Amino acid sequence: MAQAIQPQVKAFLENDSETFSYVVFDQAGGHGVIIDPILNFDYPSGRASTKLAQQQLDFVAEQKLTIDWVLETHAHADHLSAAPFLRDSLNAKIGIGAQITDVQGIFRDVFALEPEFMTDGSQFDGLFVDGDSLTVGQLQLKVLHSPGHTPADVAYLVNEQALFVGDTLFMPDVGTARCDFPGGSSQQLYQSIQRLLALPGNTDIYVCHDYPKAGREHAYLTTVAEQRANNIHVRDGIDEASFMAMRDERDATLGMPRLILPSIQVNIRAGEMPPTDEQGNTFLKLPINAL
Repeated sequence: MAQAIQPQVKAFLENDSETFSYVVFDQAGGHGVIIDPILNFDYPSGRASTKLAQQQLDFVAEQKLTIDWVLETHAHADHLSAAPFLRDSLNAKIGIGAQITDVQGIFRDVFALEPEFMTDGSQFDGLFVDGDSLTVGQLQLKVLHSPGHTPADVAYLVNEQALFVGDTLFMPDVGTARCDFPGGSSQQLYQSIQRLLALPGNTDIYVCHDYPKAGREHAYLTTVAEQRANNIHVRDGIDEASFMAMRDERDATLGMPRLILPSIQVNIRAGEMPPTDEQGNTFLKLPINAL
């Protein structure tokens, strides 16, 4: 069997939410995917733009790529998704973990969404379960269900070499994701991370967020070996009980993400805005004392 090629990765940073989105491809002129797309959103004005997503489109055009999938690692609570814009621009499909249905059920009630809103994941083109695989050109993507941060989190392992972990892991000096959102679990997160860190030590890990300490720039690339040696929350030697105690205590001190209310109600719709009113206006809801 021929050895799998090294995936090519182009990272795009949205500074306001400190979020990374990725174009992952096999070669110039080949095929690829976009992981965790970002819609720029200014909360005070309620204005959304596709500035960063357009940068990705420009890169795709420059590299003459065919994008087959726009992939979400989960329904993010800290940024809005630009998946529909990219899907329509690239004739691609949108995919996410199958447990998005659990998240939809939870937040349908929180936001008192319209009766027509479906909680069966039908807003997405693909719902993935653990072990599913996608063939994209010379790339083989394996889906790893990684619950804990939310029930629907998945990681994507590309050609057994590059792992896109969403919010499950951060850079080693930042640690791990919070688990206090509805459906989250610190025990599940620990178990998910142990599974990911059982991959070979030279496996590249691409994080979705970075919150750098003073003195370093934003970073997005680490390895399994670096995480096992240095992650402040889950390095080798930290057991499940210790992690859970730390994570639960830490989460109890955290405020809600700044963009959680607009983000969730859009992202569980695969990035679509809510239906317009009779005048063609779009509104997002602001539930009081619901979270």
